[in-house]
Amino acid sequence: MVTDSRTRLVEAAQQLFAQQGVSATSPRDVLAASGVGQGSLYHHFPTKHDLALAAVAATAAETLEAARGRLQGDAAPLDRVVAYLERPRDALGGCRVGRLTADQAVVDDDGLRAEVAGYFTGLIDEVAAVLRETGLDADAALDRARACVAIIQGGYVLARATQDPELLRSAVRGFVALLTGPATA
Repeated sequence: MVTDSRTRLVEAAQQLFAQQGVSATSPRDVLAASGVGQGSLYHHFPTKHDLALAAVAATAAETLEAARGRLQGDAAPLDRVVAYLERPRDALGGCRVGRLTADQAVVDDDGLRAEVAGYFTGLIDEVAAVLRETGLDADAALDRARACVAIIQGGYVLARATQDPELLRSAVRGFVALLTGPATA
């Protein structure tokens, strides 16, 4: 399948941003990784910001869509949330979107930060919607959804800091036990 130059540029930028961040990635790096000519780069993306916005938006959309796929289905709602939490993850690689929050170029740019924030807001909303199916009221579902997302993101941080992927898995196991255990008043 032939991929157009714009798509190749965005995909190369996504990969490089995941590996080294937006700040450390130059348009020249993206050109080399994509195999696209310089004229095509500037035709599609006149500035590095334009390319970064397209790549970050694509990463956020793809990652959110993958989460939606795990959270939807015919299984019981709590089973779908647990499946999302327990899915295999590259603990040492980290979350492609979550890692962007440590990139100063993303934090300082309203457009890039909005894409990242939109991903997290959308993910929390998706998890909360499934948790509401269990009978939780909206506030309780939202609190638990935020905790679900925080467990995953925090687990990535712990695993990367210690270079021990078991810390993410352990955090998830502990949270799943709290989430599915007997309710306490």
